[in-house]
Amino acid sequence: MSRYDRYVLSQFLLFFGFFALILVAVFWINRAVVLFDKLIGDGQSAFVFLEFTALTLPNLIRMVLPMAAFAASVYVTNRLNNDSELTVMQATGSSPWRLARPALVFGLISATMMSILTHVLLPASINQLAVREAEVARNVTARLLSEGSFLHPAPGVTFYIRQIDADGTLNDVFLSDRRDPEQTVIYTGARAFLVRNGEQSNLIMVDGLAQRMDMKSNQLSTTVFADFSYDISSLIKQDTARKRNIRAIPTLELIRAPGQITEEEGYTPGQLSEELHLRFARALICVAVTLIGYSSLMLGGFSRFGVWRQALLAFVMLVFLEVLRGVMSDPVLKNADLWPLIYLPTLVGLGIACMFMQFASRPLSLLFRRSPNTEAAT
Repeated sequence: MSRYDRYVLSQFLLFFGFFALILVAVFWINRAVVLFDKLIGDGQSAFVFLEFTALTLPNLIRMVLPMAAFAASVYVTNRLNNDSELTVMQATGSSPWRLARPALVFGLISATMMSILTHVLLPASINQLAVREAEVARNVTARLLSEGSFLHPAPGVTFYIRQIDADGTLNDVFLSDRRDPEQTVIYTGARAFLVRNGEQSNLIMVDGLAQRMDMKSNQLSTTVFADFSYDISSLIKQDTARKRNIRAIPTLELIRAPGQITEEEGYTPGQLSEELHLRFARALICVAVTLIGYSSLMLGGFSRFGVWRQALLAFVMLVFLEVLRGVMSDPVLKNADLWPLIYLPTLVGLGIACMFMQFASRPLSLLFRRSPNTEAAT
């Protein structure tokens, strides 16, 4: 690459990192607020919150990476145009096709990043996130141990703890079980302890009172106990036979064993085909949107009003490609043999970029210029 190409490519990468950081931060804050309220409210530590947010970052980056590449392409091209650097290069005889070399290399670098995300990082992060979510769901302390608030770990069950000591002792425990419509039971204890034995979890209450209300006879019976064991395994039991998220399935497995995945996980061939080819198409679309951003701003000449028309045209093309991608997904979901449609938005985007660069190298005034014979006849 020439010195000019390296300079422009460095500008592309610099502002790509800037826009990616801004977009990821915006999306991350929205996601982090929901996670913080859910995890911290359930008694999880700040370390667990940071771990969960870190595991969601690959998916967020996958969403914003094409937009960041597009924004960097438009911004850098506009900056080069305003600083007359493109004008100088064109005056030396460089065509828009020649000047598009740094944009193409930048698009390929973005596509490589997207490929690493979709094929490696994203499936690994989703798998790990599913494992951690299952562990948190099985963690009794995360669902039951929260001071000073009434919790409802299951329909018809209310749990309250006034205070938790440093050694794990629960003080002033209240447990109401209304799952049986014929009998309501309320347990209160001065102290309680959580004990796990394999998959079984028990709440051991000490120095307490059990009150049973028979709804048919409308009679209340009370029992004072020195210690009492209450099985809470059913309150935290989770469905361990959940199928994997389709995005968590490795790419090689999607290629080699689609039939086995369909049989074990229940996904249709159309869903597997769409997911597999989308992972490749997302990388290729980065090249298309980068070239569209560059070629759109190469249209037209200098204007004191700026290049907002070209920038608006580039944004409209970006929205059009995204809409086209959504439209092309439905036929593939119904018929897996139509997988080439997944790559149609990329081909259309590349075609639009080539058309724009052709117009930039041969303006309409030249394309529709009268021939010499016509001028002579006139």
